[in-house]
Amino acid sequence: MASIKTAETGHDPLQGVTLSETIPPDVSPGLYNRDLAPTQQQGRTWSAYNIFALWANDVHSLGNYSFAIGLFALGLGGWQILTALSFGALFLFILLTMSGYMGIKTGVPFPVMSRISFGTRGAQIPALIRGGVAIVWFGIQTYLASMVLDVLLIALIPGLASLAQQMVLGLSVLGWISFSILWVVQVIIACYGMESIRKYEACAGPVILVTFVALAGWVLYSAGGELRWSPPNALSGGAMWAQILGAASLWVAIYGTFVLNFCDFTRGAVSRRAVVMGNFWGIPINMLIFGMIVVILTGGQLVIDGTLIQSPTDVVQKIPSKPLLIIASLSLLILTIAVNLMANFVAPAFALANLLPRHLDFRRAAVVSAIIGFAILPWNLYNSPIVIVYFLGGLGAFLGPLFGIVMADYWLIRKQQVDVPSLYIDDASGPYHYVGGFNPAAIKALIPSAAISLLIAFLPALHALSQFSWFIAAGLGALFYWLIAPKGLSYVDRDGEAIAVATNH
Repeated sequence: MASIKTAETGHDPLQGVTLSETIPPDVSPGLYNRDLAPTQQQGRTWSAYNIFALWANDVHSLGNYSFAIGLFALGLGGWQILTALSFGALFLFILLTMSGYMGIKTGVPFPVMSRISFGTRGAQIPALIRGGVAIVWFGIQTYLASMVLDVLLIALIPGLASLAQQMVLGLSVLGWISFSILWVVQVIIACYGMESIRKYEACAGPVILVTFVALAGWVLYSAGGELRWSPPNALSGGAMWAQILGAASLWVAIYGTFVLNFCDFTRGAVSRRAVVMGNFWGIPINMLIFGMIVVILTGGQLVIDGTLIQSPTDVVQKIPSKPLLIIASLSLLILTIAVNLMANFVAPAFALANLLPRHLDFRRAAVVSAIIGFAILPWNLYNSPIVIVYFLGGLGAFLGPLFGIVMADYWLIRKQQVDVPSLYIDDASGPYHYVGGFNPAAIKALIPSAAISLLIAFLPALHALSQFSWFIAAGLGALFYWLIAPKGLSYVDRDGEAIAVATNH
């Protein structure tokens, strides 16, 4: 590593002390700290299994199960659901592998990666949009997990049922207790950094897979080995294929946040092969297993009592054995924490660290984002259609264009040529300073593509296109940027080893 100097990086608002750390001499303190720095090539720890474990947790989230089970209610049968998920998985494998390669090459997190196309200051735009969405969903997902913990606590201590009837600020007293417990657990894990998250995901992945396979086996056994493969309102012909393609597109859109900041994880990957193999087993193969479990849970429960479940929790609540009910509930809690950490904790922590690198490292930024996620009283937001549809939907409309712009700039314009040390230089002569730290081409491409995405999301006349909005928005963002950005220029390609830090620093 190059010679370093000690630089005061500001006042720590959390502890009231001056935060000092050693930084390389040729970087700007306002753009660099040890968590934003590129990772060293040697000593990276994210193996193919670790990347697979991410997907083993995230794919089997309760939200994903609710989405896939909902396809049955929309008229898709077993093989149609599997086909839709397979189409979506193929696209995701390609998109996430391309996004993952960017992290391996540069070793930088998403907010720093965004400086390539948006500029050293303009990068705050995609980072804060991604982080803002994640903070809200962190609170909401923690609230949904607290509902599972409520059921578990009452099963263990029946006397707590009275606390579920006493309401404070829109949530029961028992809900406050459950939410606080889960909030503290997640903050503790996140405060130990990305290595702690890696280890948690690696342990949780097998638990989740075994739990859902066992749950599907129990339903299949209870149904006498029979499944109902088709819903009563089964679609056919063109309407069926339109619904399959729409479902595949929505399946990709669900991961519209993750394809943006996948480099937050792959910057610690040991090789490109690790990303490819982890994605292969974790996306198409794992998603096929996920689809089969969905079909078994849904079709089996229809045979058992004729009801159409909305979530695996509906099945868990019907488990007749109290010990098995407790084990299944604990597994769902482990799952939700795993999903929240990877999808809704990492992104805002890096976004806030990028916003105030002289004040916040990853750990402190994680605490700040968690406090915001608690302070917004997410249970009230979840119960407000206006917040879910307009706020999160509005921010979500920007995710497709952001992805298109970043990918077009990296793969089509620069052809993977990145001067990593210059990403940390706040100088008018720097290649990523552009105009006042903002890249006008990226802003000009973002505004119209995001506007069109918003129209598709909210105009009833364009509702038929809403299922494909992410692809349309990403494609428009990439197209507009490619048309505007200067082409044929020469770019410096330089790794960041001189200013890099160890993965597990």
